[in-house]
Amino acid sequence: MSGYLTTHVLDTARGCPAAGLRIDLFRLVGEARSHVRSLVTNADGRTDEPILPKPDFEPGTYELLFHAGAYLDASGVAPEEPRFLDVIPIRFGMSEESHYHVPLLLSPFGFSTYRGS
Repeated sequence: MSGYLTTHVLDTARGCPAAGLRIDLFRLVGEARSHVRSLVTNADGRTDEPILPKPDFEPGTYELLFHAGAYLDASGVAPEEPRFLDVIPIRFGMSEESHYHVPLLLSPFGFSTYRGS
């Protein structure tokens, strides 16, 4: 089985999927950081395809950047300057060829994540 990476973003303040949220994926090797791809969440708060599909999967260290500030601005959350949560980085390792799922539970003043299934 080849590995792959998915996510799901839920807006816990509004109780709905976070549609239209941009996500950037980076691969880290030592101090080097390279951009792999950018995707936007759909109406279900998921990306239409895996963030890292099976043909592109490599074990290693990665970072997801969730552009929460732009999403919160677009969803009508009163802006603050600077916004408390703007870009949320989540750095994690993938050590085996498996399905990795890194969801984000988001509100204007907090977030959480975990390794999902």
